[in-house]
Amino acid sequence: MKILVLNCGSSSIKYQLFNMEDESVLARGILERIGLEDSVLEHTYGEEEIEIEKGIPDHNEGIQIVIDTLLDKDHGVLENMDEITAVGHRIVHGGEKFASSTVITDEVIKQIEAVSDLAPLHNPPNLTGIEVCSKLMPDTPQVGVFDTAFHQSMPARAFIYALPYEYYEEYGLRRYGFHGTSHKYVSAKAAEFLDRPLEELKIITCHLGNGASVAAVDGGKSIDTSMGLTPLEGLVMGTRSGDIDPAIIRFLMEKEDLTIEEIDDILNKESGLLGVSGISNDSRDVNEAAARGNKRAQIARNLFNYRVKKYIGAYMAAMGGADVIVFTAGIGENAPDVREDIMDGFEYMNIHIDKEANNVRGKETEISTPDSAIKVLVIPTNEELVIARETQELL
Repeated sequence: MKILVLNCGSSSIKYQLFNMEDESVLARGILERIGLEDSVLEHTYGEEEIEIEKGIPDHNEGIQIVIDTLLDKDHGVLENMDEITAVGHRIVHGGEKFASSTVITDEVIKQIEAVSDLAPLHNPPNLTGIEVCSKLMPDTPQVGVFDTAFHQSMPARAFIYALPYEYYEEYGLRRYGFHGTSHKYVSAKAAEFLDRPLEELKIITCHLGNGASVAAVDGGKSIDTSMGLTPLEGLVMGTRSGDIDPAIIRFLMEKEDLTIEEIDDILNKESGLLGVSGISNDSRDVNEAAARGNKRAQIARNLFNYRVKKYIGAYMAAMGGADVIVFTAGIGENAPDVREDIMDGFEYMNIHIDKEANNVRGKETEISTPDSAIKVLVIPTNEELVIARETQELL
């Protein structure tokens, strides 16, 4: 069985083609800058990589060039499209409708459209990917895997906002959480690493990248997570503010004469590491500048790490302790100094980091000392594999 996994963003398409007999990746790639003249496809197959520069006006043509590349006689991996058994789609927001992955039908599409106002930047391109694949591969089944599904196990005390309750009833205004496939994957891998049943573990998973979130996973189920109605809530991120006093919105609108659209852009695209440091949304650039003595970069770095530390502490309290803390995603997997700084101060809970073991990037390993009361792990995430597995399971 060969499964194509698609992640359609507003101006990009990420893809991986899996051979599910051994879960090997036959090909992977990313098509960026859709809608611009300098669109570029980076395609990897085996040990080879190619780059194709071509103006791609829309997702329809974008997915077509992905399929053409997979079929290409020189650098493709398929003889024909019939070899694709199914397509698994990452869908960001499923609202309360979807607590698990589901086979795509006309009714499912309508339900995804109904909650698209909760993720206006993400769900429409996700739906476009489904629509295009339906045209190109009309007889190939498709599956939707939702970022929000894993967090549907949260209790009401964790997901309800303290607003008039009718807003929840009428508009579904509540905390949903995101990065669910990543939190689910690394939780299971942590249990496997420790050779303990997932159902017996209390795990805090830290998905730290340009987008970042922390989750409390008790017995394999999410009971709380830092993101909310949208991916804006929670941690400091690359360009997102994370938690702020909501009164700031009105204050800035009045002082700066801003529209709600401009405020939304500020909070989502101009804040976070970029906004505080004034340098970059990339934590590597910020940390390098901080090491050179740049004060704003130091503040940004410390803000990011401190917010993660607070959520870890909060989720220990929420679960009545923890057995393991997991770091994953771009920063979590590849920034030893960030991990060390976040865990600094937890010695009173008998958590200790082994500095030598922590000097690792992108490798599954334990970075706590043998006598640490709570294990601390680095586990590379693999959201695409989760999507492929759930697609296979449903079929």
